[in-house]
Amino acid sequence: MKKNFDDLESWAPKKLRTLRNNLNNRIQSYKNNPSNPKVLSESHMLYGLEQDECEQLLKKVKILILKAK
Repeated sequence: MKKNFDDLESWAPKKLRTLRNNLNNRIQSYKNNPSNPKVLSESHMLYGLEQDECEQLLKKVKILILKAK
């Protein structure tokens, strides 16, 4: 089940930073092993996202973190 990221503007800065870290780790997992990245559990917030989706989401999150400062 994919998590809905439509309401990112309402997330607390700490939760956004956690998401940013998770996205960076996930993108690194794709880069280290593109043919077989680490399998995420269905309960993981990034479950079902491909590398390009993670990169797009990371851009949005970085902008929101900067706005929150």
